[in-house]
Amino acid sequence: MSREISVIASGPILPGLIAEAGDGAARRFFEFFTANIRNPNTRAAYAHAVAHFLRWCEDRHFSLKSIEPIVVAAYVEQLQTTHAPPSVKQHLAAVRMLFDWLVTGQVVPVNPAASVRGPKHVVKRGKTPVLSAEDARKLLDSIDTNTLIGLRDRALIATMVYSFARISAVLGMKVEDYYQNGKRWWLRLHEKGGKFHEVPAHHNTEAYLDAYLEAAGIAGDPKGPLFRTVRGRSKTLTAKPLRRNNALDMVKRRAVAAGLPPRI
Repeated sequence: MSREISVIASGPILPGLIAEAGDGAARRFFEFFTANIRNPNTRAAYAHAVAHFLRWCEDRHFSLKSIEPIVVAAYVEQLQTTHAPPSVKQHLAAVRMLFDWLVTGQVVPVNPAASVRGPKHVVKRGKTPVLSAEDARKLLDSIDTNTLIGLRDRALIATMVYSFARISAVLGMKVEDYYQNGKRWWLRLHEKGGKFHEVPAHHNTEAYLDAYLEAAGIAGDPKGPLFRTVRGRSKTLTAKPLRRNNALDMVKRRAVAAGLPPRI
């Protein structure tokens, strides 16, 4: 059996080092990924980090209870030779959280990662380019809205631009998450940890979403995803939500077509 942790619907695959520590350790390990971490992106990232660390320890013949702070520190030191500081810090955070969970579950007596410090990493300026008002208008106006895909893409980009929302929060929206409250229309964004963030819709976002919903004919499906994939040559919408990587590719294509840098 592979010892790589693969988070799937049924849960992560148990690594050998955890299995050797007994049923209590195995049960607590599964609970860490299934009950403790609700966000699927965080779960996948932490699973990868934990798998990497446990495999490193197994290769050096450590047992779960023999892992001490010096072992974690040596791992972090070696990891810095192949990974960027933010990635190293994420790996350390995952290991620290796992051992916290094992300590509270009385699997191990202390957290060996608690006293280990990660590399310093100071971000002096954001790496994500921010669209100026002029570029945003140029991008939105460049989209051909004679097609359903064009209407969807314009509505999606406008929702992100005018609400400053994360792409995952926008793609997680249901049709009912664009709703009227009094005289205003609102957006209910699905944030991390199952939380919701409600913001008033910008008038441009409102106009673009209305045009998209009318053309798509999905207003009667309140529980369905708001932004959907398109079915092959028929160019009709499916019942599946648009995936994050597909949305990113779309924005890049639209940016290039509008004469903007693809990194946008």
